[in-house]
Amino acid sequence: MKTLVVLLVLFVCSTVQASVLIGLVDIQKIIVTIKEGKSVTKTLEKAFNDKKAIIKKDEEKIKKAQEDYSKQSMVLAEAARMKREREIQEQMMKLQSKTMEFQKEIQKMEQDMKKPILEKLRPIIDEVSKANAVSMTFELSAAPIIYAESKKDLTEDVIKAYDKKHPGK
Repeated sequence: MKTLVVLLVLFVCSTVQASVLIGLVDIQKIIVTIKEGKSVTKTLEKAFNDKKAIIKKDEEKIKKAQEDYSKQSMVLAEAARMKREREIQEQMMKLQSKTMEFQKEIQKMEQDMKKPILEKLRPIIDEVSKANAVSMTFELSAAPIIYAESKKDLTEDVIKAYDKKHPGK
């Protein structure tokens, strides 16, 4: 009797296991491919390039100050040399601080701009997963599936469904 129960359980488990279809989505690819995501990417690139231009100007000022200092260091008094070195060092620290501030601003901007997309994306992934009869759907970068007997990449279907439901700009 016990053997029959064990065989029955093994049979049911193997039957259930065979019917599991794993769905996969690449959220990053979806975001950069959908129309709304392309708009976000353009806005972020512009903001990044604007900040980069500011940083480059500051770098050039520091480089010029260093070159001037190198040319004049031999003729400057010790106190004047120390003062110039300190000024250049302060400029470099301000630049480093500004760079970190700009990075934080861009990251926050990216989060704020992508959040509404991600919120609208979840129900679409659910719909596409159900339509494709998948048992579970994983985000590729968060949980890469190394092996699954039955898996299906839903990324392109999600992109099409998202753009259809949210045409964007």
